Amino acid sequence: MKLLDWYILKRFLLTYLFVVMVIVLIVCVVDYTEKVDDFYKHKAPGDKILFDYYLNFIPYWANYISPLMVFIATVFMTSRLAAKSEIIAMLSSGMSFVRLLVPFGMGALVLSIITYFLVGWVVPRANQTRIAFELKYTKDPYTYSGRNIHIKVAPNVYAYLESYNNQSNTGYKFTLEKVKGNQLLQKMAGDRIEWSPQKKKWTVYDYNVRTINGLQETLTPGTKVDTLLNLYPSDFDSDFSLYETFTFSELDNYIDLLSSRGADGVETYLLEKYSRQTRPFAIIILTAIGVIMSARKSRRGVGWQVALGFVLAFVYLLFFMLAKGIAESGNLNPIVAVWLPNIVFTAIGVLLYNTIPR
Repeated sequence: MKLLDWYILKRFLLTYLFVVMVIVLIVCVVDYTEKVDDFYKHKAPGDKILFDYYLNFIPYWANYISPLMVFIATVFMTSRLAAKSEIIAMLSSGMSFVRLLVPFGMGALVLSIITYFLVGWVVPRANQTRIAFELKYTKDPYTYSGRNIHIKVAPNVYAYLESYNNQSNTGYKFTLEKVKGNQLLQKMAGDRIEWSPQKKKWTVYDYNVRTINGLQETLTPGTKVDTLLNLYPSDFDSDFSLYETFTFSELDNYIDLLSSRGADGVETYLLEKYSRQTRPFAIIILTAIGVIMSARKSRRGVGWQVALGFVLAFVYLLFFMLAKGIAESGNLNPIVAVWLPNIVFTAIGVLLYNTIPR
């Protein structure tokens, strides 16, 4: 790398860090203002607010806004270089515009790699502590309110609960059916089912097991029996921001579990998975657009270009949220939803590159 590349790369990364720190600081102040009453109401200890919540809140938001902050940092830095005629001097020395993009691209690549590992493993672990704090100190106690719960717990095996009490880990009016095609092979019906933390099993009380073999049918009653099921009390816990606490491998496993059960809400976890995978690409795309649109010296000054950068950044965010909302309703494929903003903005970048004078 040449000295000029190091100069641009260093300024680019420092500008990014500065912008992220400023925005995250503002977000923390706003968040504290909104939650201070909840902290007081639930008597949250000061050390837990600082270390369990905000220490994990900062990396979450820094990562969440990283593509937009990279774009704004790029526009801010490049427009300042253009305003001081530094870019004109670079291009006048024989450097091509594509060559000028190289140090920015390297900086974006470094941030993309860091972001990939953050969203895949680091931030989810931090979110586990942060969200546990929120559930305890900013939310009211969670009560499961689902009714008539149907869950596929194994191939051809289906469980049913009329209701479930997550305080006592007890389900009521339980049935377990084994079905082959359209034929019912066996059905267990119990008055209630309770989770045993010591045994790591469910205990079914006051049950009958109905077994069907062709035209023959047998009925076996019982008062108490332990059983292993692919069903756990955690399945009835609050799913508040649950998708944010999973690493890549845990997210894949949970998606497979929901799919095997035929459960609703799989789109939310698929969107989380694909949006994490596309975030590094968004950083590179937005960096290139930022350089292209702000490398030209403007008579309106740096402020105009930075303001335009903010507008485009929020257009991107709005576009992404709109596509994500449509996908969550099931009207758009999750992969298409997360890639569509990047594809559109890539096309915008190509259009800007071919139309804006440099």
